[in-house]
Amino acid sequence: MAEDLSRKNSLFKIITVRDEIVVGLADADVLAIGGDDVAAIGRALVEKRELTLMRFAVRKAADGELEQAPLHRVSILSHDTLRVEPYQTPLRIVSIG
Repeated sequence: MAEDLSRKNSLFKIITVRDEIVVGLADADVLAIGGDDVAAIGRALVEKRELTLMRFAVRKAADGELEQAPLHRVSILSHDTLRVEPYQTPLRIVSIG
C-alpha cells in the first residue's frame, strides 16, 4: 500500500555521463552511509567507491494515481557518478520495505 513516506525515504537523482536515475535511501542505507543527504552519499562513494541503493520509478497505483515506487537495487560506482542531487517529487512515495 502506498503512503507518503518522504520522511522515511530520501530520494536522490544520480547523474552520470550516460544517464540519470532516481534512488532512495531506506533507514538501513542512511545508517550505513552516515546520513541522509547528498554530502553523505558523496562521502560514501569516495570512501567505499560503490553503493547499492534502491532505484525508484514512476508507476500507476491500484487507485489510478501515479506514485514513485521502488523498482530494484542498483550499484552506483564512484568513477561513473558526476553529480548527486536531492530529488523532489509531487507523487506519493512507496516505502522501500
